[in-house]
Amino acid sequence: MAGAGRVLHYSLSQRTTLIATSLLLLLLLFNPLQSGAKTAPKPSTLCDNIHDEPEDGHDRSSTGHNDLRVFHTFSPCSPFRPTSANHLSWEDSILEMQNKDASRVGFLSSLVAGKSVAPIAWGRQQAVLHSPTYIVKAKVGTPPQTLLMAMDTSNDAVWVPCSGCVGCPSSVLLSTKSTTFKALRCSSSQCLQVRGHTCDSGACTFNTTYGSSTLAFNLSQDTLKLAVDPIPGYTFACIKKATGSSVPPQGLLGLGRGPLSLLAQTKNLYRSTFSYCLPSFRSLNFSGSLRLGSVGQPPRIRSTPLLTNPRRSSLYYVNLIGVRIGRKFVDIPPAALAFNPSTGAGTIFDSGTVFTRLVRPAYEAVRNEFQRQVGKATVTSLGGFDTCYTEPIVAPTVTFMFPGLNMTLPPDNLLIHSTVGSKSCLAMAASPDNLNSVLNVIASMQQQNHRVLFDVHNSRLGVARQLCS
Repeated sequence: MAGAGRVLHYSLSQRTTLIATSLLLLLLLFNPLQSGAKTAPKPSTLCDNIHDEPEDGHDRSSTGHNDLRVFHTFSPCSPFRPTSANHLSWEDSILEMQNKDASRVGFLSSLVAGKSVAPIAWGRQQAVLHSPTYIVKAKVGTPPQTLLMAMDTSNDAVWVPCSGCVGCPSSVLLSTKSTTFKALRCSSSQCLQVRGHTCDSGACTFNTTYGSSTLAFNLSQDTLKLAVDPIPGYTFACIKKATGSSVPPQGLLGLGRGPLSLLAQTKNLYRSTFSYCLPSFRSLNFSGSLRLGSVGQPPRIRSTPLLTNPRRSSLYYVNLIGVRIGRKFVDIPPAALAFNPSTGAGTIFDSGTVFTRLVRPAYEAVRNEFQRQVGKATVTSLGGFDTCYTEPIVAPTVTFMFPGLNMTLPPDNLLIHSTVGSKSCLAMAASPDNLNSVLNVIASMQQQNHRVLFDVHNSRLGVARQLCS
């Protein structure tokens, strides 16, 4: 199929609102020099022509796939790189990340607990928009304009700040210079799917909040280009006004599976299939890959069925049937893992949560067995992390068990290490009690150095170990 198997390379970034705190975490906790890595290339060699692509539209990678270069938010090449982000201690950085993760879990819980939502439900999206974890480079319009978008597997929407926007950043889509841009009318079928839309001189408009900001959108269409595949008439939200101090960066690329998602709008092109490989925090360039389409995906990857929750069709639910620590099967109450569409309970894979969260009965069982196998080392705590050690330990493996698939995590996917002293923490936590969360979330740190396949066409999710850097 034309266009199937296209590849994007994207860069690992911590969420926009974590810039001031997460950079220190990455520099201190996952310092590549401590693990014998070579000195990072000079910025000038990494950043040459960041917004330029080869004349044929793509680079040819060693894998034979079509590649599009993107960069880490904290890299010297990133327009979002903070000028100062080293004022917090390691402990304060961890606590800040935990707080933001709790907000993310709260947002996901609010989605599954409510009634069925429209494909683009803007009223409560601020937690997702407020905290992107990875960015990809895309092109919008004719002629194409390069924008860096946050990638989010639990969201359907694509939105960008557009020209004429009051209060938006300087990097916007110059919609007036695109010959293929079109504002959608209130009578369009796409507008009718947006909850809370209004009509402004016949145009489809709607509002949302983002942190301390209020945003106003027009529903629009234009050509979206990912890798080398142009997608004409792509429906997205165009930011026209932003007030407050939390104005977002260049946009959001939703990879959920709802009716107006990228997968739905490119079904004939990509067969509702993509995969990504998230690099370790120890990587020098923090770069991984996003592969769109069924061609080029691992042919023998082990997979488990995707489950569908009609209350939130975007989320990637799977059936977590057990957890093994080392060779020991953990005694977890079945209700803590059970999938229940009525309540939203179950387990999802999510790219926007940093540390895996388990509902309390499941987490406590996993934590207790982990501590038992580590042995007599003294256990301390750090905020929501209650399994920390001030001396070196030998950590057992943790295996998440799904029908047809076991996902075994080595220590690099399990422990956060401080470079100040020898403290380390189990990088998992219980879902916050005050959120009444029923979700188990397999988060990005636990997905690192795995190829994760989202094959909606065949209703399966696959996982395979792979060096992503």
